[in-house]
Amino acid sequence: MKIAIIYKSIHHGNTKKIAEVMAETLKADLFDLKDVNMDVIGKYDLIGFGSGKYFLRPHKKLRNFVEKMDDVNSKKAFVFSTSGDGKPMGWLEKNLSKKGFDVLGEFYCKGFDTYAFAKIIHRGGLNKGNPDEKDLENARNFAESLKKKF
Repeated sequence: MKIAIIYKSIHHGNTKKIAEVMAETLKADLFDLKDVNMDVIGKYDLIGFGSGKYFLRPHKKLRNFVEKMDDVNSKKAFVFSTSGDGKPMGWLEKNLSKKGFDVLGEFYCKGFDTYAFAKIIHRGGLNKGNPDEKDLENARNFAESLKKKF
């Protein structure tokens, strides 16, 4: 089974850290979104999509990528995100499902957040040090659980 992970990580590398751990665990090819074109979708059996969370949605470049994708026929996917609140995003799972993906699960965790109010109100940002070792271990466990779903 060929596995790819496509991610967008911009501020502190939070999402990239999670993507790297998952790629290592799954022996997946890892792609920064800026280096990917639509052809990659057809070359893999399972694709992970990840981003930081911005107002309940992934980064706009990942949203645009997903919205422009052709529909697929029951291709498998998983999603992951990091955010100041550490809560699930939902947008990726919903929109990938609309495109025909069978979404196997969603991983999310807190990430260091210095966006606007977080930086001011929390004296330098929220969740300093996240994702931490526990978050990375949870990401490994999530990736391991995906192996059992094939």
